[in-house]
Amino acid sequence: MAAIATKYVWLDVDPGHDDATAILLAVHTPNIHLLGISTTHGNAPADCTALNAARCLLAFAAPNHIRVHPGASKPLLRPAKHDPEIHGPDGLGGVEGLPAADSPEVLARFAQDDSGATVRALDGMARAVKEAAAAGRRVTIVSTGPMTNIALFVAVYPDLLEGVEEFVFMGGGVGMGNRSAVAEYNIMCDPHAVQIVLDAPVKKTMIPINVTHTAIVTRQIHAQLLSPGTSLDNGTESLPEPATNLRHTLSTLISFFADTYKSTFGFNDGPPLHDALTIAYVSQPELFQTSRKRVDVELGGTHTVGETVVDIWNYQSCDDTWGAGGKNCQVAQSLDVAGFFDLFLGCVSRCDSVSPLNSRP
Repeated sequence: MAAIATKYVWLDVDPGHDDATAILLAVHTPNIHLLGISTTHGNAPADCTALNAARCLLAFAAPNHIRVHPGASKPLLRPAKHDPEIHGPDGLGGVEGLPAADSPEVLARFAQDDSGATVRALDGMARAVKEAAAAGRRVTIVSTGPMTNIALFVAVYPDLLEGVEEFVFMGGGVGMGNRSAVAEYNIMCDPHAVQIVLDAPVKKTMIPINVTHTAIVTRQIHAQLLSPGTSLDNGTESLPEPATNLRHTLSTLISFFADTYKSTFGFNDGPPLHDALTIAYVSQPELFQTSRKRVDVELGGTHTVGETVVDIWNYQSCDDTWGAGGKNCQVAQSLDVAGFFDLFLGCVSRCDSVSPLNSRP
């Protein structure tokens, strides 16, 4: 069997419950080499999302070189928008057992330069791409929140785009939205940023809500998360006790997310793990069916701002490039759900064996 090629990844997040699972996968998927994390406004204010990312890195036993680089606190043009209805005021509502946001170990996870100043998102991203290029590698930049940081990188460092293998982002929908009639939340928060990235001459893959809504953490999967090997015989059987502290923490994350998705969207079977699918795609693209299309973002519609306009019937005349004149984006169409959750639960097991949460009483 051929060895699976290592993918060098920069992850841009706005944690967020499902962003936390993306961080876990990025740290513990065997063929992913995580270079660093940048954070942005989105599910919660930027100061909260940065601390949440650092808390997750510590809880998930990420290697010490992986640091958090705080980024944009607001969109390029629009007012900042957050989503406490889904994620709580701080972005990780209801999650128990994570390290305290003000602990020295959490604060040590922020990137600093030689003078002790915080290294911001653009600088960290640029350095990672430059260092990878010097070693003959290219970086996959993954976005699970509003794409402000990514758009700024594209605009400020066009000379570094040759060092980017692909932009992979969770966002958008084909003919559907979730925070307006037609717009998905990540895109709606900063639609202008997304258009800048879509116009960049780099391969892009979009994981839309049409697909992420199939990655549901059912009670059966929740039971396996809590206690590996557990199988629920019927819908009324209680979930098992968590086998470890880490599994308890992840269970509280899933439970809070399940409750908000049930009350807001009517998801009765469990919450979707939107953002984790980006890392699954980078690691195992064979889990997905994709189709290359022209994708643009509606920027001025009275009722449709933030809609991802996917040219599914190929009406536009496009060239073969990935940039402004081409079929600029691969769009995921379906997911091997069982295969994804095998990957997810495997990452949880690897994390469970090293998480510092399990050394606490």
